[in-house]
Amino acid sequence: MNTRNILIVGATILAIFTSIATISYSALFAEIDLAANSAAPQAPVKIEIVAGSSLSRVAAELGEAGFLRSPIIFKLMARVRGVENSIRTGEYELQPGITPVQLLHKIVNGESVQYRITLVEGWTFEQALQAIWSADNIVPSLDGLSMAEVSASMNLGRENPEGLLYPDTYFYTKGTSDIELLLRASEKLNTVLSDAWAARLGALPYADQYEALTMASIIEKESASNSERGLIAAVFVSRMELGMRLQSDPTVIYGMGDRYAGNIRREDLSEQTPYNTYRIGGLPPTPIALSGEESIVAALNPEQTDYLYFVAKGDGSHHFSRTLDEHNAAVREYQLQIAN
Repeated sequence: MNTRNILIVGATILAIFTSIATISYSALFAEIDLAANSAAPQAPVKIEIVAGSSLSRVAAELGEAGFLRSPIIFKLMARVRGVENSIRTGEYELQPGITPVQLLHKIVNGESVQYRITLVEGWTFEQALQAIWSADNIVPSLDGLSMAEVSASMNLGRENPEGLLYPDTYFYTKGTSDIELLLRASEKLNTVLSDAWAARLGALPYADQYEALTMASIIEKESASNSERGLIAAVFVSRMELGMRLQSDPTVIYGMGDRYAGNIRREDLSEQTPYNTYRIGGLPPTPIALSGEESIVAALNPEQTDYLYFVAKGDGSHHFSRTLDEHNAAVREYQLQIAN
């Protein structure tokens, strides 16, 4: 072969390699065109990798959807990087500007779409469960079960699961079940409650952590003000130590259930229910709501005071009193203000 032919062959080979390199670079590093798969040009697009999917299947599906120019080169890149068998199932969001290389990194590292749900302080267990069922992409597995059956499914060891969740914001992925979220909220509560119990003040009138949680739930429903919770805890703890009844309206309301229509009547206060603390001594049998950390800490660290009474002032705060006469005067004053 003469020099001229060698140069021609060399140039041809170089052109081929250059073309391959160009195609490979474009296939791996050029931005993915999302327009064909979104309602708006270059809006984010979600894809889902189902359980049992192989790299070949994922690459082929991404190619068919127009996200990969060359599924073959995409697979070769994964093999070269040693992640061919490391792709993770889940739902992934492709943002404008993403490249195939970045997409591979995303699905190998499991950077799937995260949803969020917030369980609110003061909610009942049933309200929390309804919120979970109403949230996006959660798989219901407990629908139709009684609260006792839900409690048994969670292995809570109590027939009534009331209050046994921690109110917080939880992140989850598509396909998460309701019981998975409930168990996470229950485990978080156990951690917060155990830590607070270990750091509690001296002798308190609680037989165990569960009774402390019950008190915390009452405090949670009595006031939304963090600055007052220690005082409210002090009032209730003092009442228990003196053998006085708690006389907490939220416990009465909880005991009324669906019958509560926005007002407590005199006959409601005299009704005998397990939760009517105007009629029973000590704590009700279970918590009455989800308790936040502030209420749990307050229940276990009440302020040092001799207050025995408090009444709502109508502005979200309370007036605290030491004697019944002072309390009755405050009741008349603030009830009159509220009425006017």
